[in-house]
Amino acid sequence: MADLHDLTARELATAIRTRQTSPAEVLAHTEARADALSERVGAFVTRAPDLARAHADDAARLLEESSPEEVARAYPLLGVPLPIKDLTMVAGVPMRAGSAALDGFVAPVDDGLVIRFREAGTVMIGKTNTPEIGLPCYTEPEVAPPARTPWDLTRSAGGSSGGAAAAVASRIVPIAHGSDGGGSIRIPASACGLVGLKASRGRVSTGPFGVDGPALATQGVLTRDVRDTALALDLLSPPWPGDSALLPGPQTSFLDACERREQGLRVGVVTTPFITPEAPVHEQARAAVEKTARALEAMGHHVSEAPVPFAAEEWTPFLDVWSVMAASAPLPEEAEHLLVPLTQWMRERGRGVSGLAYAGAISAGQRLTRQTATAWVEFDVICMPTLAQPPAPIGSIRDDADPEGDFWAQCAFTPWTSTWNILGWPAISLPVHWAPDSPDGGPDLPFGVALGAGLGAEERLLALAAALEEALPWSGRRPPVG
Repeated sequence: MADLHDLTARELATAIRTRQTSPAEVLAHTEARADALSERVGAFVTRAPDLARAHADDAARLLEESSPEEVARAYPLLGVPLPIKDLTMVAGVPMRAGSAALDGFVAPVDDGLVIRFREAGTVMIGKTNTPEIGLPCYTEPEVAPPARTPWDLTRSAGGSSGGAAAAVASRIVPIAHGSDGGGSIRIPASACGLVGLKASRGRVSTGPFGVDGPALATQGVLTRDVRDTALALDLLSPPWPGDSALLPGPQTSFLDACERREQGLRVGVVTTPFITPEAPVHEQARAAVEKTARALEAMGHHVSEAPVPFAAEEWTPFLDVWSVMAASAPLPEEAEHLLVPLTQWMRERGRGVSGLAYAGAISAGQRLTRQTATAWVEFDVICMPTLAQPPAPIGSIRDDADPEGDFWAQCAFTPWTSTWNILGWPAISLPVHWAPDSPDGGPDLPFGVALGAGLGAEERLLALAAALEEALPWSGRRPPVG
């Protein structure tokens, strides 16, 4: 058997289920790697050793009480360590959401996705690093060290699921929870050479305690393996009572979809930025898309150029929605002064958005969705760079002196990702390409490619992603740290 930290989540679960290792051994190995690597890459903000030990003991008990077949069916990730992003509540564990304003807050309940992961048998080892209330595309909070990509520790792991990506890419854990309201799973997936899926709106419930609001954000995972991502979607997609919208489920499972091979798909390629047309696109980001397009053509798919589906100014209502979301975050009024400049600017802006303006922004997003669907009606899948640039140097985007400039610099770095949150359609980032930042050389850096499709098309995306994982394999690549 390979080293425990080199196994995928599914492989690790199989090793535990077949008694090649034990939940206690896996936990000890994971904690040792977290001790050695977490501070270097900025992965964890809270460790939960007592809770993790209790979960590992529960897993060991279930192994004694159940056959391997029963465990595989009822607890598909039994004993697998899976940390939770620190924007999500785990009962009895502190949650700071990357902010000094929430010092001392201890979650009273488990959020729904935490319940789902526990039902699958996972071991919650801690909370991963996130920027303040998850706003920026970098993870550089005031209350913790920055999250760094293990491919180059001078560069950011992205955000807002930066700590989760750093933990998976450095092989502390094989899978970690993330969330995505504007690219926050796909951005760190690209920066850290991982797989990251943003599911369709309505695919993963916000229940039993959450509400949909503008429904920009969804929950998911960071992994090194497409099939681990598919399995996680199977675990997270069952509905909770009170859900306002339900999508049809998969034919059998999302994991099974990875074994299917789609034929003759119409793939549209676009490398022109959507929301910041003037933003430069790195030549290696374009090369990653070209490489993917060639692989798709070799599979028999029909690849052609897709249009930019809307004018940049038609995207700007997103800023009204995003700033109202920031303003509505439940932070103590007396702690407002502790917030970083970007959060303060966004919340102040959000308070100034009138009800009429907010309603208009929601309607504008719906019009943009219809317009995009019309522009891309001839395509089954869209292929684009995940990011316009390689992983950003730490501090290069953040600008406390000019938070509005900071925001637009983020948009230039991520000129495609937030569109998929407005549309509510699924998109997945895949680590298909590595190259130095400069023609003069340097360390190989990951450049992700994103595939997107229409509402509810996760099975198609996962099948295509699994085929690309075979055609352009990345599992043998290891970062310098980890």
